[in-house]
Amino acid sequence: MALPVGQQAKYWGIATAIFLVALWFLGDVILPFVLGGAIAYCLDPIADRLERAGASRVAAVAIITLVAVFIFVLLILLVIPTLVEQTASLIDTAPELFDRLRNGLTERFPQLLDDQSTVYKQLLSIGETIQAKGGELVNGIVSSALGLLNILVLIVIVPVVAVYMLLDWDNMTAKIDEMLPRDHVETIRALGRDIDATLASFIRGQGTVCLVLGTYYAVALMLAGLNFGLIVGFIAGLITFIPYVGAIVGGMLAVGLALFQFWGSIEVVDGDIVTYATNWLRIGIVAGIFGLGQFLEGNILTPKLVGGSVGLHPVWLLFALSVFGTLFGFVGMLVAVPIAAMIGVVARWGVSQYKDSLLYRGKSGSD
Repeated sequence: MALPVGQQAKYWGIATAIFLVALWFLGDVILPFVLGGAIAYCLDPIADRLERAGASRVAAVAIITLVAVFIFVLLILLVIPTLVEQTASLIDTAPELFDRLRNGLTERFPQLLDDQSTVYKQLLSIGETIQAKGGELVNGIVSSALGLLNILVLIVIVPVVAVYMLLDWDNMTAKIDEMLPRDHVETIRALGRDIDATLASFIRGQGTVCLVLGTYYAVALMLAGLNFGLIVGFIAGLITFIPYVGAIVGGMLAVGLALFQFWGSIEVVDGDIVTYATNWLRIGIVAGIFGLGQFLEGNILTPKLVGGSVGLHPVWLLFALSVFGTLFGFVGMLVAVPIAAMIGVVARWGVSQYKDSLLYRGKSGSD
């Protein structure tokens, strides 16, 4: 005989409270294990495919580890130093960009931007503020990241945890399945499959879309000759999980930088006035890169990699990231996506149960 519903709810409520308290107090301690588990979850389908191709589990994990080490070394040697350098250079160049904007507006609208006007003074102070606060922001982010993700965690603990969890992933899921309440095992399995499908669509599918588009934007913008193309591509790819926002924000930032870089100007060199023509072709190429990226995302990448329905609304996802990030820090942001997926799946299941109940249909049972 099953336990009463009220008693079951009490036990599950206590378990949830214990989980949240442990997350609150052990956030920094469990961080490498959460990261390792997330990496193992993302790589498990690749290991399964290698096993179906004839490799053993150990050989599959060894192949994945070697490829991951190669990619990590490549990023450390090539991409990350350039990314940091372009970020610092963009912050240092921001005052100059605003000076050009102020000078251009002064040439075209002199009556609006005299030396005593509020707009002129505001534009003058924006560049100085960005240069002063931008450096502090970058230093704060770097110092916080180093305090949270120290070198030992990044290089040793997380990869080791990920490798061991990837080796034992099937065994762990089987053990968890054995511990499910027998009266609700089929319902929990169905919910688990829905949660896994949602997470697979978002984390694996949408994450791959973000990686592909970020790489495309960065490489294409750098080939187009745009300064800071790598950092713009990184930003655009990072927020691509929000529909249209990544292309819009990245496109506006890239086109704005292209206007500053390729817009015609007048400069006095050794007493001679030199006029630089506006390179409309370069500006159009930068805009076309994001137009093509949006086409690829909507017609090829998202349908193929993500599917028709992710199950996580962007607003709900941002809300979960904000709440868990505020309450539990960086670890909270890591667990926000799976918890949001679980809540969403359980909520949809609850709605379907409600629509099948007498509370919704009434005694007549009519639709």
